Amino acid sequence: MPGRRVLVLTATCAVVLVAVAAGLIWAAFTGVGPAVEDRSALAGAIDSRSAGVTAILVVFTNLGSTAAMAVLAVVTGVVLIVRGRRVDGVWLIATMAGASLVFTLVKRSLDRPRPPLPVHLVQAANESLPSGHATMSMTVVGALVVLAWPYLTGPLRLGALLVAAAWIGGIGYSRIYLGVHWFSDVVAGWATGAAWLTVCTGVLLWWRARHPEPAVPA
Repeated sequence: MPGRRVLVLTATCAVVLVAVAAGLIWAAFTGVGPAVEDRSALAGAIDSRSAGVTAILVVFTNLGSTAAMAVLAVVTGVVLIVRGRRVDGVWLIATMAGASLVFTLVKRSLDRPRPPLPVHLVQAANESLPSGHATMSMTVVGALVVLAWPYLTGPLRLGALLVAAAWIGGIGYSRIYLGVHWFSDVVAGWATGAAWLTVCTGVLLWWRARHPEPAVPA
């Protein structure tokens, strides 16, 4: 049964990604794996700074902030609910809220310091690991792709994936460039967001399989 195979595959991916995210968080916290490149990545970002690029990335990082991603998820979720896609709308908002809770709990538990204050180009006051920007952009943008996927054709699906990847990658890079996150914070944030998104996608697929909704006109 194709539906069952999809659920099993999604559940398997979720288990693998949760393990990968946990491993990357541990590696960042203990200074191994990607964390070995933290200082060189930060130094390279600092060396590449210019006034024009800095101005662009400050705006970009603000558009990809945890607050901005939360607003995007809530507004889109409410629109979906009003248009009759109640499960999708609630799922999107809950997925975003869960991601925020997950990365906040990890941050406060590990309390990893950010890069030295003199290299910061924007304010960042809380703990460093994992990057909230990376986690939330991966989760929210990824969730929007999940919801849009059934309505897209092949070329549009590829385009959605490329745009999402560019956005998520750019937000992560902006945090390193602006000096407020280590490279391993960002990698761990991406992994955390991907793991949480996959878990939530599995829940959505499971729910849809058991509670099919009538088609709603676009």
